[in-house]
Amino acid sequence: MKLYITPTSPYARLVRMVIAEKNLGDRIEVIEAKTRTPGSPYYMINPSGRVPCLVRDDGVAMEDSSLICAWLDALDGKPSLTFAFSRDNWAYGRLECTARAMLDGLAVWVREMRRPEHERSPGLLQHEADRCTRMADFWEKEIGHPLMQGPLNMAQLTLMTAIDLAEQRGLGDLLVDRAKLAVWARRLRQRPCVHTTLPPRTA
Repeated sequence: MKLYITPTSPYARLVRMVIAEKNLGDRIEVIEAKTRTPGSPYYMINPSGRVPCLVRDDGVAMEDSSLICAWLDALDGKPSLTFAFSRDNWAYGRLECTARAMLDGLAVWVREMRRPEHERSPGLLQHEADRCTRMADFWEKEIGHPLMQGPLNMAQLTLMTAIDLAEQRGLGDLLVDRAKLAVWARRLRQRPCVHTTLPPRTA
């Protein structure tokens, strides 16, 4: 299989975390995609040009980190990281979707900051920075939930990805003055799938 990524994509990082956690590294070739490039050969593989994209052994391409993570998690017939949202899993679904909302907001902030300074929207940047602060405060209260303290799952990995993204891309250390969240993050960062997939820092 082939996984197309960009090194700094938080969504690609989520898939790489699952690959590491499920010991699939020897089955998947990770390839850096040429995105935002007119005429990129990658667009023949994934017309949307987004990453991550997984090309399975049967040649079928799959886009979207949530879909790819769930598919890889179930590859061995023993899914442990992803859960279908259902009557029995609403509590979990609430946590994963809240973590995803935080990550999505941060991704919007990062994309806006990539624009030339004179083209950036100060209002949008402030909106996403405020959202990030509110959600970090939310997680300081919610991080004691058994589903965030128990066996590893995608809600935990998504939240950790958001926290790291904020710190690396200029929104600050969200663990400052949030003692419970800091303890949780320190523990999670000890897992190989977390610390080995940390993206390179960028300006």
